Amino acid sequence: MEFRLLGPLEVIHDRQLCTPHAPKVKKVLALLLLRANQVVSLDTLIEELWGDQSPQTAITTTQTYIYHLRRSLTRVVGPEKAEEIVRTAAPGYVLSVADHEVDIKQFDTLIARAKVSATAQDFRATAQYAKEALALWTGTPLAGVDCGNVLRGYLVNLEERHIAALELRVSAEMKLGNYREMIADLRSLVTVHPLNEWFHGQLIVALNKAGRRSEALHAYQNVRELLRRELGLEPSAELWQLHQEILAADSRARSSHRRLPVPPRGVVGRASAPVH
Repeated sequence: MEFRLLGPLEVIHDRQLCTPHAPKVKKVLALLLLRANQVVSLDTLIEELWGDQSPQTAITTTQTYIYHLRRSLTRVVGPEKAEEIVRTAAPGYVLSVADHEVDIKQFDTLIARAKVSATAQDFRATAQYAKEALALWTGTPLAGVDCGNVLRGYLVNLEERHIAALELRVSAEMKLGNYREMIADLRSLVTVHPLNEWFHGQLIVALNKAGRRSEALHAYQNVRELLRRELGLEPSAELWQLHQEILAADSRARSSHRRLPVPPRGVVGRASAPVH
């Protein structure tokens, strides 16, 4: 059985989609999955389902949603297995699954391996593990779930972990010297995360290292105008320093070009004259 959170909430068994349809049951499943193999208290489930507006029947209604969740699983794995997956455990419930059955668990495992590889300076392995982890993201996490207070907090955490994984992969690819190959990805990243100065900085570096200095300078101006317009801020000291380094390198290149010696008149003609 597979449980997917990093995109639309999905339950898959033998390649068949068997996700619960009821909105409240989907919320319960999402919360249990995010805390897989840990007890989720009845109070936490009630907070997610109703917030501060819980009805007097909240406990029995929540128990009903657990019943419907088990029933949906029973249709594909049988009643005994369904009871093993969704267990009652004081003071609430626990979803018992193997790590390889839940995409967020797979993601965490791959990112852990990527970090170990980065520490060992094996950046090729780092990039590969991070790329595999990011491939598990098929869209906005928990798409199709009407998230309450508790799930919204988890969504913020998931987004931060996603960005950290992106940064890990980009950093590894840049250390491998894959500047040209990363330009398209980095352009996409600054579009999706326009206020992330680190991504902008990596795009500027990639363009500069690829010999596209004018585009690198233009990319700096773009982020500068964006930050001024959206936040009323100047770029960070790191971005400013990067811009200055590119300007200085460009100035040195121009100066060196101007100082190239000019061959004396007639030399070129004599060298190119046919030999008899």
